[in-house]
Amino acid sequence: MDIEYILGLEKIDTDIYRGPAVESELIRTYGGQVAAQALVAATETVEAGKAVHSLHGYFLAAGKAADPTVFLVDRLRDGRSFSSRQVRAVQNGETIFSMQASFHVCDDIGPEHSDVMRRVPMPEDFAEGDFTMPVSSRALLEEWGDWEIHVVPPEKYEHNKYTPSQQVVWFRSKRPLPDDERFHVCTLAYMSDMTLLHSSLVPHPGHKVQMASLDHAMWFLRPFRADDWLMYDQVSPSAHAGRALTHGRIFDRAGNLVAMVTQEGLTRTLRPGSQSIPVKTPGSD
Repeated sequence: MDIEYILGLEKIDTDIYRGPAVESELIRTYGGQVAAQALVAATETVEAGKAVHSLHGYFLAAGKAADPTVFLVDRLRDGRSFSSRQVRAVQNGETIFSMQASFHVCDDIGPEHSDVMRRVPMPEDFAEGDFTMPVSSRALLEEWGDWEIHVVPPEKYEHNKYTPSQQVVWFRSKRPLPDDERFHVCTLAYMSDMTLLHSSLVPHPGHKVQMASLDHAMWFLRPFRADDWLMYDQVSPSAHAGRALTHGRIFDRAGNLVAMVTQEGLTRTLRPGSQSIPVKTPGSD
């Protein structure tokens, strides 16, 4: 999928934007697409010199992948250091996603520290067949041919013994992306929804579940490029009552912590005859 097309919103009125329909085998709109497009809409209304540092979103209804989405931006506040935006994503008159995002001036200063990246081989250290992929993800990954997405085999990295479920993923865009920091940030929002909820199934191989993102929060910590390798260190602290909580730390290949993600998702035991993630079947168009 062409990320420049996906993120290329059309301005149709003041603070109102339209995102294109994206051809997909998915019946529901991919959650990362809606979140990224909402972030593009919010960013378009913020002055240069401020960058998004966090977003918090809720997936309220299943979107239709075949339909365009309208994004309505509310300018909650513009201060000297911070700006706040609220965005609603609407299809056919129904709000399918709601997000708040905060933007901060880029030249502030203060103390600094960071977590350290766990020891994991670099992507070029693997032979092509060394990477693994969750079975539930393989069909979907055919949709993202512009991306390299590799789940590192669990025996190849050190484990946190206090975490019941963990997964390490290397990913990047295969194609060079524009030299625009805001574009890379929105691209990461798009990518951040891939594979994360699957980390909750690592301790439950073979357990078939209905999957859907319920909410999504991100913090953007340091500059990065989405067309260079990023390491997604994923854990799932808890799964209970048909929901799983997941958390990811994203590092660049130099070990800098560039972003963090927290998401709760539906992981309901699959009913007979149901699909884990609804996809088109022959004759369903």
